[in-house]
Amino acid sequence: MRRFTVYDSLTREVRSFAPIAPPRVGMFVCGLTPYAEAHVGHGRFAVVFDVVARALRHWGYRVFYVQNITNLDDKLIARAAEIEEDPLALADRYAQSWRRLMTRLEVSSVNYYPYATDYVPEILAQVRVLIDRGYAYVAEDGSVYYSVARFPEYGKLSGQRVEALRPGARVEVDERKRAPEDFVIWKAATPGEPSWESPWGPGRPGWHIEDTAMTGRLLGPRYDLHGAGLDLIFPHHDSEIALAEAASGEAPFVNYWMHNGLLTMGGEKMSKSIGNVSSLEDAIDRYGPMVLRFYYLNAHYRSPLEFDPPRTLDEAKEAYARLALPADRIAEALDRRAEDAAGADLPDTLADAAEALEETLDATLANDFNSREVIALLFGWTRRMTEDLPRLDAYSSDALEELAGPYRWAEEVLGLFVRRPEGRGGAWANLVPVLLEARARARARGDFAEADRIRDELRGRGIRLEDDASGTRWEFTGPE
Repeated sequence: MRRFTVYDSLTREVRSFAPIAPPRVGMFVCGLTPYAEAHVGHGRFAVVFDVVARALRHWGYRVFYVQNITNLDDKLIARAAEIEEDPLALADRYAQSWRRLMTRLEVSSVNYYPYATDYVPEILAQVRVLIDRGYAYVAEDGSVYYSVARFPEYGKLSGQRVEALRPGARVEVDERKRAPEDFVIWKAATPGEPSWESPWGPGRPGWHIEDTAMTGRLLGPRYDLHGAGLDLIFPHHDSEIALAEAASGEAPFVNYWMHNGLLTMGGEKMSKSIGNVSSLEDAIDRYGPMVLRFYYLNAHYRSPLEFDPPRTLDEAKEAYARLALPADRIAEALDRRAEDAAGADLPDTLADAAEALEETLDATLANDFNSREVIALLFGWTRRMTEDLPRLDAYSSDALEELAGPYRWAEEVLGLFVRRPEGRGGAWANLVPVLLEARARARARGDFAEADRIRDELRGRGIRLEDDASGTRWEFTGPE
C-alpha cells in the first residue's frame, strides 16, 4: 500500500494517513438533502471524494465508502408543502436523479447511499444513550436536545467558542432549550409531517444525529475518514463529534477530517438557499462529464473554485480537448489493430519516461491529493506525445500500450479520458470542434498567430482543415 498524506481539518496540518485496521478504510461523506435539483457545486464534492476513494483503491486499500442522503429535514418539508408533494417522495425523486447524474459524471466509487429515515431505530438508540449519560434532555413537548455545555470540547473542529454561540450567531432561537447553543436531536411531531413513535412521543430525527447513528452502525464508533464541503464544519461536524464521542465514550470519532473548498458564484458560495445556482444536469448535457471532472480537478480540492458561466466551462472544454487529443489518438490506433500487432518498439528514453511518469503521478497525488499538479504533469506528457503522434501507426500494440500508460492511470484514478460510445466520428466528433471554436474566436479577435498554431497542431495530429465562405470543415487524413 502506498503511503500518502492528507490535510486534517481537526489538527490543521498535513498528516501521514494511517488507517485504524489496514488495509481497510472506512470513509463517510456528507451527501445531499435532495429537496431540489443538484447544482454544479454539488458536483465538486462528489468528484473530489470519488478521486480520493479511487486513489486509495489504486494504492491497495480496501475502501468502504458511504455517502448519506438526508431525506427528511425542515427545508425538504417546506419545499414539499410548497409544491404539495409528500416530502419522502420528493426526496426519493431527487435522490434518484442524483444517482443518475453520478453515473453520468463517472462517480463510481460510492459503495452505499443510505437514507436517513432508514436508520430511525439507530437514531432512537443513540438518543436514549445520550439521555441516560446526561448529555441530552427531554423538553416539555417531547423534543430532545443535546446539552452542549456537557461536552467541553465542543467546537474543537471549527474553533468556535461555546460562549459565542448566542442567538443571532447561527444558532436557532428556541425557548424549549436550556441554553441557546443546545441543538435538537429528536423533534416532536408537527401535524402533517412524517413522524415515528419514540419513548418521548412521536417525532422525527434532528439533522446532526442522523450521520452519527448511521456511521455507528455502518463503520463503527471510530472510523478513518470523514469528508464534506467546508460549509459543514460548523455546526454540523462539531455537533457530530460531540454526539458520537459522548454516545460511545471513544475518541477520536474520526481519524481524519477532509474538507473541500466551495464553489463560488459572484464571490458567494453556490447554494440553493441563496439562489445562485447552476444546474449540474445542464452542465453535463452541455459540456460532458469529462470536461466537468477536468474543471473540478484542475484546482486543488481545498481551494475555492469560482464558477463564472459560461466562461469557466468554455475554457475547461478547450483545455480538456487539448489534453485528451493524444489519448484519443493512441486509443484509436489501438482500436484499429490486433491486440498483439507487430511494429516498432518505443525508444528506450520514451518507454522509460512513460513508466516513470506513472510513478510521478502517483507520488504527486499522494501529497494531499494534489490533482492540479497531476493535471500539469499530464499536460507535459501530452506535449511530448504531440511530437510522437506522426509515428503512432508504426508502433507495435505493446508500444502503444506503453504510451497510453499515463492516460490509463488518469482514467482509473481521476476518472478522466473515459471513452463512451459517441456515434459516428467517435471522440473526434466532440473534441475537434472545440479546437475549431477556439480557432474561430482567435481569428475573430485578430490573433492569427494563435489561429495558425491551432491549425498546425491539428495538422500534426493528422487532421486537415478546409476554410471557405460557409465555415471550416475537417477530416482525419492520418499523420503527414
